[in-house]
Amino acid sequence: MSEHAMFMKRTIRCGEVREAHIGQEVVLNGWVHRRRDHGGLIFIDLRDRAGLVQVVFGPEDSVTALEAAHDLRSEYVIAVRGTVVRRPEGTENPELQTGTVEVRVRELEILNPAKTPPFSLTDRTETDELVRMKYRYIDLRSERLQRNLRIRHEAAQAAREFLTREGFWEVETPLLFKPTPEGARDYLVPSRISPGNFYSLPQSPQILKQLLMVGGIDRYFQIAKCLRDEDLRADRQPEFTQIDLEFAFVDRDEVFDVTERLFAHMFRQVIGYELPVPFPRMTYAEAMRDYGTDKPDTRFDMKLVDLTDLAPEVEFKVFRDVAARHGQVKGIKAEGCGDYARAQLDKLTEFAKQHKAQGLVWMRVTPEGLDSPVARFLTAEQLDQIRQRFSAQPGDLLLIVADQPAIVAESLDWLRREMAQRMGLIRPMTFSPLWVVDFPLVSWNEEEKRWDAEHHPFCMPHHEDWELLDTDPGKVRALSYDAVINGSECASGSIRVHRRDIQQKVFDIIGVTPEEAERKFGFLLNAFEYGTPPHGGIAPGFDRIVMMMCGEENIREVIAFPKTQRAVDLMADAPGPVDPRQLKELHIKLDLPTQP
Repeated sequence: MSEHAMFMKRTIRCGEVREAHIGQEVVLNGWVHRRRDHGGLIFIDLRDRAGLVQVVFGPEDSVTALEAAHDLRSEYVIAVRGTVVRRPEGTENPELQTGTVEVRVRELEILNPAKTPPFSLTDRTETDELVRMKYRYIDLRSERLQRNLRIRHEAAQAAREFLTREGFWEVETPLLFKPTPEGARDYLVPSRISPGNFYSLPQSPQILKQLLMVGGIDRYFQIAKCLRDEDLRADRQPEFTQIDLEFAFVDRDEVFDVTERLFAHMFRQVIGYELPVPFPRMTYAEAMRDYGTDKPDTRFDMKLVDLTDLAPEVEFKVFRDVAARHGQVKGIKAEGCGDYARAQLDKLTEFAKQHKAQGLVWMRVTPEGLDSPVARFLTAEQLDQIRQRFSAQPGDLLLIVADQPAIVAESLDWLRREMAQRMGLIRPMTFSPLWVVDFPLVSWNEEEKRWDAEHHPFCMPHHEDWELLDTDPGKVRALSYDAVINGSECASGSIRVHRRDIQQKVFDIIGVTPEEAERKFGFLLNAFEYGTPPHGGIAPGFDRIVMMMCGEENIREVIAFPKTQRAVDLMADAPGPVDPRQLKELHIKLDLPTQP
């Protein structure tokens, strides 16, 4: 032990004690996980990052240590010295890796007592998440979060190992920069030295990694922090991590090959799962047509079925009116769910309404035909056409939505996933990856009557669509792509624009004037005139990938210090007010909304 140590310093971690150590003296440091007083003996489950081990205090080992052990409570930090022995026969714990041994304690040192924790680590899932986030430093001790953070560490190391082997250099890019258009608000940082001016925290290193390609780096990666001031959800945080990649002299197939092998290496190395390579590919148009989303979950089938062409001929007014307004009538088939009771169908209708649908038409498939409240508005021939369109069999349930295309897509996407859960179609810890390709370059913003970039304005248009840039930009496909796993977008990227004339053409379409382009992106546009190679890249979402590897449903479970859905850090009480002197130094005056 070091002569400078102020306490008994451990010689082995708690979770590493094994039968090979029987007879050896060890020193353990850790937290009291559980205490059991059996009269003449006190048993403590002692915990550290490596796991649990049972330590025993008895009069034959040390009366002094036994007396001191009476004061121990949950989460006390202690050091013990003792001898590793085999547990008495019949008392082994096969659920623990240390379950065949215990440590008989001769010396105890209480390094730090603890107040009673606000929740028990053994039943943390029963505790309100907001309480756990407020006391995150305690929650981090739980076996679940320790496991998740270990997996996160191993995933990061696996990514670095693979990419280094593939010839990528890890290059850091600045956090204080100019705004980068990624579809969300920027977090702004005022400059004290340049009053009235602001840095922007990067939504991604997009422009910087393109400049690295101009600089001849050729293959770059970074496990990068990205910050976006946007509405949050279970798989989104205001600050998140992505594995940022960029290649020079590359085409889409090469990006796909490297990304697929990166994902396969990470899943194999960290959780022993073999992802199928190569990933299947699906166009954006196919994804929206068959699944109602650009990130379909393909672990199960249940594709959307289009009935729009039948709608104008039916007497059912809802179908006919929607078709007349250029809407859609589409549905899904839930095999074997034809026995759903009316109460269950009413709940499904409410579920569809929660996701913007105005209603839900259901049809039970019986040996006699289709049983539905709307059947009386349809002829026998029309009902049979619907049954054939769905390839429906007796015992199936048809769920149909009629509305504008965006609402039909969103509501049926949600309904499809809800039915898959109810029907038990999703096996845990199975992964179904695919590429979604050929996204639109731009989408029409009806509210502002202008075109917006679908991904970002630096995506290269498909070469065969260039002539449409002037005549019909809505039909131009971008060389952009998403890697989707289990219905979650796990990576997004594109082949980039590398010529100033094409970049300005895209800016023109989305309403960025040459003057505005020069002000915002002049350094990038100028770089394009100094020998920019063709290049492209992708950015896998590291947090989401780790969330999948851990089998978690919420991204907060794989981040050490997450924020709430209101972007609040409950533990540190951030964001919070700052000292008025700091605001004065920054030449900032607050104009706060009046309280109601």
